[in-house]
Amino acid sequence: MNVVVFGAGSLGSLLGGLLAREHAVTLVGRDPHMDAVRAEGLRITGAVEETVHPDARTEAPESADLAVVCVKAFDTPEAADALADVDLDYCLSVQNGMGNEEQLADALDAPVLAGTCTYGALTPKPGVVRCTGIGEVVLGAREGGHSAAADTVGEAFEAANIVTTVAEDMPRRLWEKLAVNAGINATTALARVDNGALLDGDANAVATAAGREVARVARAEGVDLSNAEAERAVERVAEATADNTSSMQQDVLAERRTEVDAIGGYVLERADEHAIDVPVNETMTRLLRAWERGRGLR
Repeated sequence: MNVVVFGAGSLGSLLGGLLAREHAVTLVGRDPHMDAVRAEGLRITGAVEETVHPDARTEAPESADLAVVCVKAFDTPEAADALADVDLDYCLSVQNGMGNEEQLADALDAPVLAGTCTYGALTPKPGVVRCTGIGEVVLGAREGGHSAAADTVGEAFEAANIVTTVAEDMPRRLWEKLAVNAGINATTALARVDNGALLDGDANAVATAAGREVARVARAEGVDLSNAEAERAVERVAEATADNTSSMQQDVLAERRTEVDAIGGYVLERADEHAIDVPVNETMTRLLRAWERGRGLR
């Protein structure tokens, strides 16, 4: 399969590198990372050791069988505009936050699938991506149910030895992922701790409370996600990625804009529509937005 990975940062580089073991892959990202990949290939280290040689560029190609979108949520409109000119058969979003698939679907003629990914990735230097943990890619129709497109894309991921599940309950899985992101990303970014610190003590209390709040909003949206399930999901991912620095904490440490609007901001918007109090998410979201404003990032 001919695959373009749009947004070849840490996660995009890892997924693209793993896919390149079996498929023709084009990474679309920023220099100097793309320059290094063109010159020397992409070196994967950590839990996976491999050097692959995907195409690497700063603009999207004219065509591909599949586009895997990995950009930050606030860059989704730009990605949608760029991919609208690409002849595509399928598109898969594995982004954080909610609403990305809808924005892509509005711009593209190809079917847009929803996905989640729990592989851990860091880019220590241009041309290198470190796999900090083997996770799983889950994908399926964004509205739920069976999808022939999801079956085809899932087979392509499995052919590259990526742990993959094709699911028919993606709406619920996306809300569970939102609970995990709201609990782990915001808490670790504000407390400056790795994910494993959320397994007990004060950080655990904050992270799990945020997850439970998301579950309450999910149920108001018609998604069957219990408080206990959301809490277990937060703790399960924190344990599986205990040594990881969350993507939001990476952004804060690098003084980059975060995805708070697509995570905590989305929770606040939906909670307000249903008149549900979400004090933990509201506090963390407002603090992260204040941090961004103080650094001229919003």
